[in-house]
Amino acid sequence: MNHGIDIPRLVRELRRRTGLSQVKFAAKLGVSFPTINRWENGHARPSSLAMLRIEELVRSMGNNGDDLLKQYFPEGL
Repeated sequence: MNHGIDIPRLVRELRRRTGLSQVKFAAKLGVSFPTINRWENGHARPSSLAMLRIEELVRSMGNNGDDLLKQYFPEGL
């Protein structure tokens, strides 16, 4: 896993593209709202499992997530 990635930017961009609030995004990933809030504010980083779920979400977006996949998960291509 690439620990140098900009988690706050990734999470905000994913929420923007999916049209999900922090609450709905948290539910989709199986984490709490405060957890998403901490990620977006840079106060915490997702666990390895959460990063896998985020990567799966990006992959499920098809063409809408291709650029994010290349930028944030290049090792998984």
